[in-house]
Amino acid sequence: MWRMFEQEWRSQGRASQPRTLAIIDDRPTEQYLFPEFLLAQRAFERRGLKVRIVDPAELSFAQGQLRHGDEAIDLVYNRLVDFALDGEGHRALRDAYVAGAVVLTPNPRNHALLADKRNLTVLSDPAAPAGWGLSPTQQRSLSAVPRTILVTPESAEALWSARKRYFFKPAGGHGGKAVYRGDKMTRGVWEEVQRGGYIAQELAAPTERRIRIDGEVQALKLDVRLYTYAGSPLLAAARVYQGQTTNFRTPGGGFAPVFVT
Repeated sequence: MWRMFEQEWRSQGRASQPRTLAIIDDRPTEQYLFPEFLLAQRAFERRGLKVRIVDPAELSFAQGQLRHGDEAIDLVYNRLVDFALDGEGHRALRDAYVAGAVVLTPNPRNHALLADKRNLTVLSDPAAPAGWGLSPTQQRSLSAVPRTILVTPESAEALWSARKRYFFKPAGGHGGKAVYRGDKMTRGVWEEVQRGGYIAQELAAPTERRIRIDGEVQALKLDVRLYTYAGSPLLAAARVYQGQTTNFRTPGGGFAPVFVT
């Protein structure tokens, strides 16, 4: 794990070693994955870093340094879902990042290049990869991406007519929030969606797995997620759930291991 952060440190122009690291999220102790923050903290501390788990609202930016109280912060492990750092409580972090005063990972540039859902409109376009110099295997891989269309005033009427074929997702969203299945979408919701900031993605039926929960066999949906860094796989995990989108609320659901045979 440390090698990734060290590479981020070097790639953002640092030569020496970081001394202080902050793991940040809004109200971190209330987060579902707070135990993961504690594990990361201990891993970084074994590397000799001073590590703080803090709410970004506790940070300040002054005299060219990002600070937590009297302590300067060199490196930030960012767990926020405000990907552009637009929130009022994130201003100090944004200012320090824009000024190049702190190494922030992941950062707004990472999200724009790799995670903004509008990228799917290009990746799912059969004609787009032709000029990218991709291998036949890479082009076949992209064919698995469900066709995705940007919701615009020009596409709105056609998308509403064909809405039963699509999921509608905010381009910068996360965790299934403000995501709507077309065949269950009301006119009132559509008025908000068609204003922009959404993509429409063709439905892809999820795989199901039968699981015994409290002695009763139930069919739960699942998806498999491959976590990568710099093009190399780190681990695979499944999310098991019931409902329209993945969640941690389903009894018997949550993360599950993936066995490769």
